[in-house]
Amino acid sequence: MGRFCLQQMVKPSFFSLRMTNQSHPRLHKCYSIHLAHRGFAIISIFLWLTITGTLTGCSITQDPNPLPAPGSGSSIIPESESWWQVLFTEPETISSPERPQGSIMENLIERINRAQQSIHVAAFEFDLLPVAEALIAAKQRGVEILWVTDDEYGVNDDPGGLFALLARNGIGIQQDNSSGLMHNKFLIFDGDTVWTGATNITENGIFHNNNNVLVIKSQPLARIFEREFDEMWEGQFGPTSPATVSSQSVTIEQTPILVLFASEDDVIDQLIPIIQGAQHNIRFMAFSFTDDALGNAVGERAKAGVNVMGIFETRGSETTSSELERLYCAQIAVRQDGNPSLLHHKVFVIDDEIVITGSMNFTDNADENNDENVIILANAEIAAAYLHEFELRWREARLPPKGTFVCQ
Repeated sequence: MGRFCLQQMVKPSFFSLRMTNQSHPRLHKCYSIHLAHRGFAIISIFLWLTITGTLTGCSITQDPNPLPAPGSGSSIIPESESWWQVLFTEPETISSPERPQGSIMENLIERINRAQQSIHVAAFEFDLLPVAEALIAAKQRGVEILWVTDDEYGVNDDPGGLFALLARNGIGIQQDNSSGLMHNKFLIFDGDTVWTGATNITENGIFHNNNNVLVIKSQPLARIFEREFDEMWEGQFGPTSPATVSSQSVTIEQTPILVLFASEDDVIDQLIPIIQGAQHNIRFMAFSFTDDALGNAVGERAKAGVNVMGIFETRGSETTSSELERLYCAQIAVRQDGNPSLLHHKVFVIDDEIVITGSMNFTDNADENNDENVIILANAEIAAAYLHEFELRWREARLPPKGTFVCQ
């Protein structure tokens, strides 16, 4: 794992975050990321507690291979599990819950089977019977199982009757009953492991869409998610939920992590300064990207010479509200995805080190009305796993058909 240090520079409005990493050939490089302080009370929290130490041993060689190996490997939980694991769906090769070997569902069921005390689920949709059966078995052996879901797309859209099945077996179900969506996708295992990312616990989410899961083992991080879960369990949803952002950051083995929850934390307002701080490159994969302010930030960094590449889910990307046309007409390298189902990621990777992922689409509605979770961290090994996924998706993506946009 690379070592990170944060040094305040001569100008107090800037920070320099540096890392060195000798564990992966792609990462044998010294990165310097300067993050502007504009609107940065939250970023100061994000990068707290790493203000010690000096950088040493920074290598300057770089492997030209454009496809670094993911940092975590198989979807199965490693015997000697690290504090993090990144998982991606593989719809071309793992496309059916009837053949789950190597799938995210297999990993999830293994984690359910290992749980000893509690599993708290905040998940938008659900239709996988094997997961329901694993949860019921866990409940029968004494594990506390609680599930918060959306009313419209969860409890009231339950063609397989799985929420009813869970309830009949003593598993607590809470629905949001709000005008926005309870769009979260996170689980907390035994109060010490958080499962998050973009993946719905559905056949489409795990076996047909391009999706990601980030699993982090950390009691302090789990407490942050437990607090949000408790709020929703008590019926607090949407923009009126209490904001506790000042206590939503942790550092794990020199990796600073910030958690944001929509809609109480004004997430996009917090993401924009991070995008504005990009110095070298930005990569993004977006199911829905319609927020103009975030699109402006990306476009401005491209104008400033930052290398920007992005993939949009094809469905909906040609509407006037999508940021695809604006970025495409600005001659930024953007493509539409090649999955006949969906590219469901909500990911930014900045300067090969900062990763933004979670449940939230980059839209005003998600930011202002829904219940969502976003995690931001600075770790080059985790970033390499997401960049690997980006390269795979980029290779199958394509430019918008000729004549789709009339650029001025």
